[in-house]
Amino acid sequence: MQTLVFLCAQRVVSDHSSIRRALDFTPEELYPVLFKAAFLGKKTLVLQDLVQQWPFSVLSFQRLLHGDRDGGGPGQLRESPSKLCVQAVILGVMACLTEALAREERSPAGKRRLRLLDMTGTHGDGLEQGPDTMSLWSRTVTLAKACIDSSKRCCDETAQVSKRRRGHGDAAHAPQPAHDSVYVQVRVDLFVNSTSYGVLREALLVSSHSPLRLQCRDLRAEELSLRSTVGLLELLNPAGVRQIDLRFNNLGLTGLNVLLLYMAKFTSLQSLKLPYSNVDVRRLSPDTEIAMQNFASLIGELSSLKELNLGSSRLSGRLRQLLGGLQTPLESLELAFCYLLPVDLYYLSQSIHVSTLKKLDFSGNNLSELLLQPFQQLLSTVSASLLHLDIMECKLTDATLSTFLPTLCRCSRLRYLGLFCNPISSQGLKTLLQNCVHMPELQLVVYPFPLDCCTLPWPVSSASLLDSLFDQEKLVRVGAELQELLVRAERTDIVWTTDMCMHRALDYLNL
Repeated sequence: MQTLVFLCAQRVVSDHSSIRRALDFTPEELYPVLFKAAFLGKKTLVLQDLVQQWPFSVLSFQRLLHGDRDGGGPGQLRESPSKLCVQAVILGVMACLTEALAREERSPAGKRRLRLLDMTGTHGDGLEQGPDTMSLWSRTVTLAKACIDSSKRCCDETAQVSKRRRGHGDAAHAPQPAHDSVYVQVRVDLFVNSTSYGVLREALLVSSHSPLRLQCRDLRAEELSLRSTVGLLELLNPAGVRQIDLRFNNLGLTGLNVLLLYMAKFTSLQSLKLPYSNVDVRRLSPDTEIAMQNFASLIGELSSLKELNLGSSRLSGRLRQLLGGLQTPLESLELAFCYLLPVDLYYLSQSIHVSTLKKLDFSGNNLSELLLQPFQQLLSTVSASLLHLDIMECKLTDATLSTFLPTLCRCSRLRYLGLFCNPISSQGLKTLLQNCVHMPELQLVVYPFPLDCCTLPWPVSSASLLDSLFDQEKLVRVGAELQELLVRAERTDIVWTTDMCMHRALDYLNL
């Protein structure tokens, strides 16, 4: 429910000319609610003026738009922020810097205002959600260009000042402009690929002496070469980075070992994601066996690591070697399509990680046969801490589901369950729902299209499933029946859906 103060703020920001004249007389404590009203109302001109006059040292998107809830969690923006609003904030910061630089030249002891713009805590999956929104990739490019432009302007201004002083013959005695003390740090999550690599690298190169300085919290890089990735890691401030997500790099063990050597200095790194890295341990030569040992050793040196994603690596029988050297227990482990063996799951169920694991992703591993018993054992040992479980495309049938359903229901803290693309019937889903309604914290279940609604014989490919080759009338009927069961159980707070895109699972760092 909106507060009276916020409703009043909405009315105030609706008139740009009036608020612009009143800003010099506006109490500082009203700036946050005016910012929120202008941002959510897409009042870009007001937003730019507010940022330019910002009276505090910190401007945090997360805190201003959602209060003090840390990390994004429930308060995270549910859609990508408005492109025009983000641009307005950046323009406001640039104008604020221009004023500050002018004041610094006239009076170095002048008042300092904005020093940190924190743009983290907004939704960004790397994709545009619409023509009016700004994705993480677009935000990265926009900020990089602003950083470069700010640096060039500062250099040009410094050159002009020096030229004027030389003209007056006092260059040797007059103090140089203290531009290095006038800057705004921008804390942000960065998403880079081969298209945007050049502009981001240039921005990071000039960032240390630019009035606009990028400070990376989470880095996501896709399809970059080893050389390019190393180049980025060398330019980041390692103390502020909490997540590195490198996808589709095809580097193999040798390339990953090179990167891990650079990551050793990232002492605050909590999350490392290395999916689709072309790692296959099933047929190792003597040289690659040594590379595997080095990989495990280097992973173990990441002392703050809490999340590890090695999805689509073939790790059969090697989890003990990979995870045994970690100094602290993991809280999130993603091993989708990793060709796991029973020995891997038995190791996990007896490891130091079982008491702390909040997120598990075993998607793409066949849990219906040899892995069923060790999976049950593992599920039992992590039941006290588990919040998020992905077991999509694991060949689960009604029979296998009923086997571990009692163990699953003991996961009393579970919030998310992913079951998409498993051959489960509509009756099996109803049985699952009737048990899951007793799990007090469950919020979201992504269930598969029921087997008896499929128009093709099983098994069908994932592509066919996504093409919705199903009897639509049956699907609608089953969906309505599931919803009716939720109503009867008074658990309409649980979302049951087949839509993986509209209902994205939260990242571990936002759990």
